[in-house]
Amino acid sequence: MRRVLKFLHTLASCGLVGALLVYVLILVSMREATPEIYAAARSTIGDVCNYLLLPSLAVALITGLLAMAVHRAFLDTRWAWLKALLGLSMFEATFAIVQSKATTAAAEAAKIALGTGDRIALAEAIANEWWSLGAVLALSMAQIALGVWRPRMAFRWVDVPS
Repeated sequence: MRRVLKFLHTLASCGLVGALLVYVLILVSMREATPEIYAAARSTIGDVCNYLLLPSLAVALITGLLAMAVHRAFLDTRWAWLKALLGLSMFEATFAIVQSKATTAAAEAAKIALGTGDRIALAEAIANEWWSLGAVLALSMAQIALGVWRPRMAFRWVDVPS
């Protein structure tokens, strides 16, 4: 069971980082795009979020928490608890911030393609989106670093004399 959870957790982490990098690449490649191409690219970002980013994040979070339950030694290590806390923070940041920014920017880009949108609102959404992506990527790299290096942060239980 532990190996299956580890495999799924690693696979989901790869999907998560891959989705974030695809998201960044799409944003970088469409800086000089026409409104129609930009709206289509925004739709693609929405698809990447819906079909790769969020499912990968959910699988990584669930398998990580299950791994803690199955492998009891993880319950005594601070790095595992820190990783769990970062995973929950990452889920919140990705779901609430990145996903909502992608949806807002996609809707505004579609309006601009039709000639009714506000370019200033789109520019603000994109500026905030870069900060959000940077935060999620930083959390993701911290998660990977903790999982690979597993720093010695074990709890030390001290017997208190009666």
